[in-house]
Order: sequence, then C-alpha cells, then structure tokens
Amino acid sequence: MSGAKLRVEHLTAYYGDHPGVKDISLEFPDRMVTAIIGPSGCGKSTFIRCLNRMHETAPRTRVEGKVLLDGEDIYQEDPVRIRRRIGMVFQKPNPFVTMSIYNNVSVALRFNGHHPRDYVDAAVLRSLQQAALWEEVKDRIDSPATSLSGGQQQRLCIARALAASPEVLLMDEPCSALDPIATAKIEDLVGHLKDDYTVVIVTHNLQQAARVADYTAFFYLGGLVEYGPTEDLFERPKEHLTESYITGRFG
Repeated sequence: MSGAKLRVEHLTAYYGDHPGVKDISLEFPDRMVTAIIGPSGCGKSTFIRCLNRMHETAPRTRVEGKVLLDGEDIYQEDPVRIRRRIGMVFQKPNPFVTMSIYNNVSVALRFNGHHPRDYVDAAVLRSLQQAALWEEVKDRIDSPATSLSGGQQQRLCIARALAASPEVLLMDEPCSALDPIATAKIEDLVGHLKDDYTVVIVTHNLQQAARVADYTAFFYLGGLVEYGPTEDLFERPKEHLTESYITGRFG
C-alpha cells in the first residue's frame, strides 16, 4: 500500500444525539481508489461528507474524532481551504443551470481569487480533458450546461471539482442516476483520475466497486465491518457479515 493521503481516527458523526457513523478508523492510500460499500442507511454518505467538512453544514450536526490530510487535522483548519483540497461530486448532477459549460468549470477559479483569462482558459481546458468531456463540448463551450445529457452533466461536475486543483476527490454514488453507457464512461474516468488524485467513491453497486476500486471498506449500521484490498474483500472476506452482504443474502 502506498502512503495514506487521508487518515480517519475514531470518527463519530452525529445528527442531534443520534450517531450516523460510529468510531470509524480508516486509511485512504494516496493516488488509489477506495470504495465505500454497504446497504442503504449504513452511514456511507454521512461518512464521506465528514471527509471534507460537509457534514457540519447540516443543522444540529457534529463530529468527534480526527480526519488527517497529510497528517493535519482538517477540523482544525479553515473549512473553505479544506474543500478546495478535498473536492466532492454528488449523487445527482448539479451543474449551475443558469451558467454556460465554460462558466460552470471556471466558477471555482473565480471564487478562489482573480486570475488572468488565459490562465482560466487553460484550467477549463485541462479540467474538461481530465473529465473526458472536452471532445464532446469543445464546439459549444458557451452553451448552457442544461444542453448536456445527464452523464455529460455529471462529468461537467467532475470537471468543476477538478478545476480547483484538489488533492482528493470524493464521489458520492456518482453513477446512481445514470444509464449504463454513461456509467461506463464515469468508471473509466475514475480509473484515469487516480493517476493524479486520491479518489474515494461511495457506491451501492458491488460490481462497480470490484471494477474501479483498489481498496474497499464495508459499512453496516454505522460501523466499519471490514476494509482491505478489493480483491481480497470480495473473494476472501474475513468477516461472515461481509460474505453475507457480497453474496446477496441481505442488502
């Protein structure tokens, strides 16, 4: 395993007095893909939102424990700075519908200070290329984001996240609203993104986790049941509960 880019230590996340995830300790290797799997309601999305301090934006929430990015506790840092370093892509495509394709990608740069137009142009081009979208939109870069298909909109959202030059990319079930062809494109993209980023993907699709992830963590009822190399977890699970889930006995 390469060195850990992110390390979670004894993390518990609350909604009011109710813990959504409980005492999670987990490492995310640098420039690899880690999948978070488990049945609905097991705390996957709550957990991933804690990794860039999105959880605390909801009412009556709090987090105990530590999330270390390159050894520094993100909960002791400016949350805006942390969200630049740890980008996020959500379950449903959420482009800014009143903006063009170009402006959807460049908006992150505008929020992060004034940049010359040629710098912004280069960043937009790079981000769209990284998101495998440039060839499809290069002749209509000023068209509304709503002119894109659902799969293209999701890749646009990925490009928008990449434009801020994050070190980690969080993806919360990014294919759940997409058709099989669009899903295949996102999965192929994830395989390329790990060349430059540490990727954490929440998925309800076990086959997807097996295809894209180097490591997999299985959550159940807010707790971490098992974590390890994806091939080992799927083919030689250590826990009976893990085996029951991946063989379809529940979930």
